[in-house]
Amino acid sequence: MSVTSSPDAAAPPGAAQSPSAPALPGWKHVSSGKVRDVYAPTGDGPWAGRDVLLMVASDRISAYDHILTTPVPDKGKVLTALSVWWLKQLADIVPSHLVSLDVPGEVAGRAMICRRLDMYPVECVARGYLTGSGLAEYCESGTVCGLPLPAGLAEASRLPEPIFTPAAKAELGEHDENVSFERVVDMVGREAAEALRETTLALYARAADISGERGIILADTKFEFGQDPATGALTLGDEVLTPDSSRFWPADAWVPGRPTPSFDKQYVRDWLTSPACGWDRRSDQVPPALPDSVIQRTRQRYLEAYERLTGNPLEPTA
Repeated sequence: MSVTSSPDAAAPPGAAQSPSAPALPGWKHVSSGKVRDVYAPTGDGPWAGRDVLLMVASDRISAYDHILTTPVPDKGKVLTALSVWWLKQLADIVPSHLVSLDVPGEVAGRAMICRRLDMYPVECVARGYLTGSGLAEYCESGTVCGLPLPAGLAEASRLPEPIFTPAAKAELGEHDENVSFERVVDMVGREAAEALRETTLALYARAADISGERGIILADTKFEFGQDPATGALTLGDEVLTPDSSRFWPADAWVPGRPTPSFDKQYVRDWLTSPACGWDRRSDQVPPALPDSVIQRTRQRYLEAYERLTGNPLEPTA
């Protein structure tokens, strides 16, 4: 297991020189992922000698394994603020990597100082509804990650009970691979695998209840965990219950058997695959820049998710 606080820390070639990652006093830029830039403390900064990382959520957006050239304003703030809000709701279930929000002013509102973790190489996915890659596997075999499901389910069907459907982490730009629970046991050991499954389902149950009270269905979500090197405790890392890591559906738009609009980047996906775009996702071509209308609709969807879940508008950065 790598010593990091986020899967985004696995950077593509040249990512450490990303022009989108600002220079920050007291911090050294060490890597960039699809969305986040990761910094380690320097010897002359206020966090010198501490085993922490600065995780900065950019406004970058990715789709179909491409990092798009057009950012979505305020997306990084939404991801950070929503993660922080959820961590407060879940703190009694599992500790998190969050140490402080006292970050450099240049990245205020979209960054967290986090303890380093020994991350498990597993995407811990919980599903309460059938859609996405789970639906594709179900249509082929009647299972999801090897778990048999009742016959007759369709797009957006509610499952009899939430299920743990893990995935093995892939390299940046590749698809994660859905795996069985026994594969997770092989990867991390039975005791750790059972702890990951139990904690994932407990977090999903709490989050689904909270979302439901606000008229939102949490169809599925993924969590990332690691061990705290100092204590050995299972610890929640990375982003938590954001539109990038979850499918949030408006409850009043949910109809089993039909796709449900979600609070995420679906506007981006739809435009990229539309005739108006003209981009072939099967090609090696880089996707074109997003039109302003798609950017603004996507931004509003992220902001709406934050405001409906928390009950508050996103606070402007001072």
